[in-house]
Amino acid sequence: QLLLVESGGDLVQPGGSLRLSCAVSGYAVDYYNIGWFRQAPGKEREGVSCVTSSGGVTDSADSVKGRFTISIDSPKNTVYLQMNSLKPEDTAIYYCAAEWAGRRCRLTTREYDAWGQGTQVTVSS
Repeated sequence: QLLLVESGGDLVQPGGSLRLSCAVSGYAVDYYNIGWFRQAPGKEREGVSCVTSSGGVTDSADSVKGRFTISIDSPKNTVYLQMNSLKPEDTAIYYCAAEWAGRRCRLTTREYDAWGQGTQVTVSS
């Protein structure tokens, strides 16, 4: 079974930074594209950022472009989401998810096969 475990969520002040981790086990991360999604109370789950298995192609939602960066550490089988200049509207449970590797990654939930349990990010003063 492919297993994804998120970590790194915390309470931070507006303007602060966090780095989320998605540890992938069961199979090498090289076989999958990884997406980060988030869901705030009362809102639908939305795509935040994604990366192809090779790490060569990424995409991000307009709301986080210039602030969030996704990356892969293949030896550790881990995908990171570096979040800078955090805003209160970034508050949500953040999930990582995996889809079978393709040429481009996607920010829609439909194609993703496995999901982590989520990690809470709260941005508040």
